[in-house]
Amino acid sequence: MTEQVAQWFSILPKEWVVFVISMLPIVELRGAIPWALSPAMGPPLSWWHAYLISCVGNMVPLIPILAALGPVSDALRRRSRLMERFFVWLFARTRRRGKLVERYGAMGLILFVAIPLPVTGGWTGSAAAFVFGIPFRLALPCIALGVAIAGCVVTLAAAGVFHVLGL
Repeated sequence: MTEQVAQWFSILPKEWVVFVISMLPIVELRGAIPWALSPAMGPPLSWWHAYLISCVGNMVPLIPILAALGPVSDALRRRSRLMERFFVWLFARTRRRGKLVERYGAMGLILFVAIPLPVTGGWTGSAAAFVFGIPFRLALPCIALGVAIAGCVVTLAAAGVFHVLGL
């Protein structure tokens, strides 16, 4: 999927493609950093450049998501039985995956977002913050810290540091 998105944006500089990829749900910086460090679509970016662009790009959609998730879900749930069922499913799924957040609150949110696995990034972290009642002013810095940690782990892995260390 990352390659397809990159091809759609191939007319843009590589930095902008990395930025856009890191904003996408599920892919987020976990797909953007390895792509930025690969020679797939031109010369690779430096590791620090890939890290910074991906972290910033990953955070951009999270601010409106955190701010709007409550009012939008309430409005949509009142208007449609289908939307009500969707949000019930989404929040139940988030509760199942968010045991760490439920148990440890803000610290759990940081750890949940920091784990560089599919569906544990900033998008799901934003939903978890909403579901578990973590206020915006606390959720945003926790998610930002989790994104920064995940970015470090993914950058190290993509740069081959773990392989060199034998991990």
